[in-house]
Amino acid sequence: MYILNLRYIKPLEEIDVLLEEHIEFLKRNYANGVFIASGRKVPRTGGVILAKNIELEILEKIISEDPFKRDGVAEYEVIEFIPTMMADGYGILKDATE
Repeated sequence: MYILNLRYIKPLEEIDVLLEEHIEFLKRNYANGVFIASGRKVPRTGGVILAKNIELEILEKIISEDPFKRDGVAEYEVIEFIPTMMADGYGILKDATE
């Protein structure tokens, strides 16, 4: 499983111009089963995406399709981890690593 840590490197005005296209990018990757959860950081300095355990090269290709990445308004940090414990009801997290 991966945590994708996005950090905005341009003003929010530039982020907002690309927001609808970014949301479509997210929806596509939820539909194809790669993304598990996503949302904005508080304060609004970026975002976080949880992604299933897939080949890193495939994930990097997906990331390159994000308009935030493509247009250079955000940087991605990719953190791989294996969830070994979780609260009841969150078994999908373990399933995401198989």
